Amino acid sequence: MESIALIGASGSLGKAIASALGEKDKHYRVIGRSEASLSATFGDDPHASIATWNPDSPESVRLALDGIDTAIYIVGVNYWQFELHPQLMKKTLDGAIAAGVKKLLLIGTVYPFGKPRTERVNEDHPRKPHTFKGRMRKEQEDLVLAAHATGRIQTAVLRLPDFYGPGVDKSLLWSAFQAAKSGKRAQLIGPIDTPHEFVYLPDAGITIERLISNERAWGHAWNLGAAGVTSTHAMADEIFAQAGRKPKYTVAGKTMLRVFGLFNPLIRELVEMHYLQTSPVIIDDTRLKNLLGDLPKTPYKEGIRQTLAAI
Repeated sequence: MESIALIGASGSLGKAIASALGEKDKHYRVIGRSEASLSATFGDDPHASIATWNPDSPESVRLALDGIDTAIYIVGVNYWQFELHPQLMKKTLDGAIAAGVKKLLLIGTVYPFGKPRTERVNEDHPRKPHTFKGRMRKEQEDLVLAAHATGRIQTAVLRLPDFYGPGVDKSLLWSAFQAAKSGKRAQLIGPIDTPHEFVYLPDAGITIERLISNERAWGHAWNLGAAGVTSTHAMADEIFAQAGRKPKYTVAGKTMLRVFGLFNPLIRELVEMHYLQTSPVIIDDTRLKNLLGDLPKTPYKEGIRQTLAAI
């Protein structure tokens, strides 16, 4: 019987978490709107069972989570529909409590911090988002942590910065991986020489499996950092070098994003979050390391090698 549920499992993070759970011979339920999508990803996985849900239906949420002990929430929304994050979170929490779920972990982002006030951002950094997306993510976090305070369910938050890895097609680096393989020109968001960090997604999966197994994790928000501070430029150069090609880039700054955004809703929404390129949030995850011990941190060169091999 599975006791763990991955809510919104079809994406690359869901696959990484599932892989980490499977390595520990743990069974899990994958939940999403599309049975076809879930079956395509997990149909041959002996550790996975499949359930569909409609988050707008309280009964559907309850049934999808029936019998689950621990839920991991990784539901994504369109980048231009961030108002859905707190709405879906409340419906999920209500359904989880009704189903008797004991624990729920939200996988979040650095957006609620807003512009960093310190060189390294730990869990005590003020959450003062100056963007709409940051406010919606903060509201989502607040709902999760408030639910823990009621005593009806244990909850926690794990925040990730940008990530990359096999199958991660929504990364800032994805264009560089594709271009390095095909010999085309990468489309990057600049400036590309500012400090940045990228979590290797399989490392996040392993960390999440360990976090939900630790009784001291609940009732808190945690930060997970990457293998070190790098830059988009350095990562792209290494990607092209490992592919045996000369780097070729087109770098779009904020003004160019505004122009392209006239024709593309996703690019239009990137303008609001452009501050992360000029005032990057660099994570301090000392507290998480103190909880779990040494954290998996795949070196960038090795992560790039594995990602290229998977394309």
